[in-house]
Amino acid sequence: MWVFGYGSLMWEPGFAFTDRVLARLDGWHRSFCMRSIHHRGTVENPGLVLALDAAAGAACNGVAYSVRAENSDATLEYLRERELISSAYLEKTLPLVLTDGRMVEAVTYVIDPDHVQYCGGLALEEQAGIIATAVGGRGPNTEYLWNTAEHLHELGIADPDLDWLAERVRALTTAT
Repeated sequence: MWVFGYGSLMWEPGFAFTDRVLARLDGWHRSFCMRSIHHRGTVENPGLVLALDAAAGAACNGVAYSVRAENSDATLEYLRERELISSAYLEKTLPLVLTDGRMVEAVTYVIDPDHVQYCGGLALEEQAGIIATAVGGRGPNTEYLWNTAEHLHELGIADPDLDWLAERVRALTTAT
């Protein structure tokens, strides 16, 4: 079994894996398009977390994890508890292209655009303002953004919007 990580799964997978390979998922882009009311915000002050939003011609680079067959059930149980906490994500098995050219099918969590927590199309400045102040059960929204940006850099994955957000949120939080 393969699992695709494009946000916190890149830096905190939380499950046993045998291989970790850079990969590309076509037809989707990484976006702060999901309001977080559990992990990085609350119902009263929602944060934002990354999700895969469908977009023709887009591609998202991330990490593919290979999971042994004997660990697949436990891994899926863990991922479902973590990712499907509010049903804003949909679990899909989608084709990935690994950096060595192999094509694999991977368990992937994408946003449900019909869910109440979906907020695609927010301006970057609005995203920055939300991320700068929200805190949830797993900590500050800023920590989520900065960890993701740092790990994308370490992996050599470019994401100009995320870089802009990380810089802008730093400016907002040091100005207060």
